Amino acid sequence: MRILGIDPGYAILGYGIVDKSGNRFSPVEYGAVTTDKDMEMPHRLKHLYTELMEIIDRCRPEAASIELLFFNTNTTTAILVGQARGVAILACVNSGVPIFEYTPLQIKQALVGYGRAEKKQVQLMVKAILNLKEIPKPDDTADALAAAICHGHSAFGRQRMQKIEERLREERPASRPKKNRWEELIAQQKKGEKK
Repeated sequence: MRILGIDPGYAILGYGIVDKSGNRFSPVEYGAVTTDKDMEMPHRLKHLYTELMEIIDRCRPEAASIELLFFNTNTTTAILVGQARGVAILACVNSGVPIFEYTPLQIKQALVGYGRAEKKQVQLMVKAILNLKEIPKPDDTADALAAAICHGHSAFGRQRMQKIEERLREERPASRPKKNRWEELIAQQKKGEKK
């Protein structure tokens, strides 16, 4: 499976593409798309979109993993990063790449085994898992690779859950929705009254 990881940002958008075969990950391509601080925001967003579309077209990922945003203080920054995140999602959707979203805690948990891990620990795990000579720079690139690896770890579980849900739907006729426990008790009581 080929996975595109995205760390959204409007000044620096980190991306990382990895292949997962069995339990092994290998890097395909990684880096950052940057925009000049003097560019107007609409032009920055257009540049991010165009560059990401080229990366997707060149590398052909099967899935995209993008970090969910959490901001406590600066709402202006949150809005701008949210716009860049929307552009990244749009590029994936327009390319037919399914999107999976993970919180920073989930990404840290998947890589380090601890959701409150330090950024440096996550970066060292990215380096180790992908067998890289050094930690990818800038940090946004390492974060994007971490998001891709996170999805690689969780994709098998997601696929199993989807198959189980599909089997349950097949076993349950669509024309007759299953009654909940309350409805079953009422039906039993009504049957008892008719006898």
